[in-house]
Amino acid sequence: MKTKSENPVYLLEGENPPDLLRFYFELNHLKGLYRQGWLRRGVEERRCETVAEHSFATAVLALVLAAASPALEAGRVLELALVHDLGEIYLGDLTPADGIDPLEKSRLEAEAVRRVAEHIPGGERILRLWLEFEAGETPEARFVRQIDRLEMGLQAGIYSLQGENGMGEFFASASQALSDESLVFLLDEMREIASNGGSIE
Repeated sequence: MKTKSENPVYLLEGENPPDLLRFYFELNHLKGLYRQGWLRRGVEERRCETVAEHSFATAVLALVLAAASPALEAGRVLELALVHDLGEIYLGDLTPADGIDPLEKSRLEAEAVRRVAEHIPGGERILRLWLEFEAGETPEARFVRQIDRLEMGLQAGIYSLQGENGMGEFFASASQALSDESLVFLLDEMREIASNGGSIE
């Protein structure tokens, strides 16, 4: 799995840092972990989005979009968006091309989140939020799961406009995951812009 650098938590070997400092080292890894699907489609490393960049964009989109939906608890939406990729700190960014069964992937990610959460104050709550997101059983979790995929589709549009090829599959994947009309509208608008200025095939 390609990264900008190894997980910085390994720089702490032989040290005994405070739990929150260790957590920051773990969290920092997401800044250097490429989104592997883009690399597989030929996006160069210099331009490739990291997991942290994706998580940030997802969280900001969640914050803004939840504010327009009074049926959702905006604070909870933001919390779910912020924790949704924590499992990738130790597991990495697995894609369907890796051939791992979705249930097994979920189990492995849950183990990774527990590994991170067990050392920090409020860690049990972090784990519960991640499990809520993963299960998708609350309106807020379902909404964030859609925004997670929407952000992927929007990034595919950016890459398409920058001249990258093979983005059509990401639009298709995002489209299949969306049911909220406001999110479908945004993805459709991006698809049209990308079609006019680039190629999404």
